[in-house]
Amino acid sequence: MVQIHLFCVGKLKEPFYLDACREYQKRMGGHCKLTITELSEERLPDDPSPAQIEVALRKEAELIEHKIPKGSELIALCVEGNLLSSEALSKQVSLWMLTGASSLTFVIGGSYGLHPSIKQQASLRLSMSPMTFPHHLARVMVLEQLYRSFQISNGTRYHK
Repeated sequence: MVQIHLFCVGKLKEPFYLDACREYQKRMGGHCKLTITELSEERLPDDPSPAQIEVALRKEAELIEHKIPKGSELIALCVEGNLLSSEALSKQVSLWMLTGASSLTFVIGGSYGLHPSIKQQASLRLSMSPMTFPHHLARVMVLEQLYRSFQISNGTRYHK
């Protein structure tokens, strides 16, 4: 069974996001071993300079890099990433599993995204949309799409 790690910069506090995440975690229990790790988001002033943002993203990247399991496929969520359909994501996840990947690591950055070093290491840079979403909502969206991926692979009616 594939191990899926979801690293999220920032704490999820809103009950409606927490409930949605728990629901998808429960649904995926039979398909994968899922772990969600929340990492501290660096505090920045209200109007940070580009240099302050760079320093914060670098610190967050260091936390992320130390937690990525050795040999795991790294998927960075970023707006400039590839736009994939649900079917294409399902095929990619299945391909990784077929070619022996025992671990997939998805990374969602904080308010200012991910440091370029994380994006460069990624096997896939994935965009959920060219639109901007709160990074907390992105967590729910990634979990739903992973669940959908398993449902597509299994040929269920969930994906119509």
